Amino acid sequence: MKTTMTTILTVMTTIKATMTTAAAAMMTMTKTTTKHCKEFTYRFASNVRKQTLGAMTPGYDFMLELRGGIEHILPPDAHLLASERLHVSLTNCRTGRNSMVSSFPSREHLIKVLLASSFVPLYAGVKPVEFQGQKWMDGGFTDSLPILAVGRTITVSPFSGLQDVCPPHVGPRKLNLRLANMTVTLSAENIKRLNQALFPPSLLRMQELHQEGYEDTLRFLRTEGWTQA
Repeated sequence: MKTTMTTILTVMTTIKATMTTAAAAMMTMTKTTTKHCKEFTYRFASNVRKQTLGAMTPGYDFMLELRGGIEHILPPDAHLLASERLHVSLTNCRTGRNSMVSSFPSREHLIKVLLASSFVPLYAGVKPVEFQGQKWMDGGFTDSLPILAVGRTITVSPFSGLQDVCPPHVGPRKLNLRLANMTVTLSAENIKRLNQALFPPSLLRMQELHQEGYEDTLRFLRTEGWTQA
């Protein structure tokens, strides 16, 4: 998987992301190993799975645990590595407008931006992330897949649809639905994937999803002619 991600990053001029994908994108740009990222993801999912109502269980602080993981994984100079390379989509809670952030003056600023991109009201908590005097939430509400003006933006999604890297649709009919700039296929499989995103499945299923993501990425690389494998 690390080799595949390196190949993708070689042909990309920048990385953009929303929700927890922003944190994942940041991790691929730093010295953090894939193993550490994967271990945190599995541990985080396991803790959410233990809660009676998942992330929405009263007393469970989803954002606090996410912050702890991000702080542990990101190196001290993460903000320097990310500035003008990582583009994060956010939604302003007051105006409802989308904003792209790509400048990170400090590590704390970067962490807050990543947390804001991961904040889904009610699911992740009731208090939006605040920085620069504004309240922010997941950019997926206004633009799930922002396309950068320069170079080619490779789109990635856990839902089958028209993105570059995504699960293939299985079935005789294909009805697509466009939501916040992302085109997804209306299917039972995608509904199941949404449920898995909100309520993490077993460790075995998580490992299977990891392998499926690898195969989706490899299929895209082969289609583009970017790998000899």
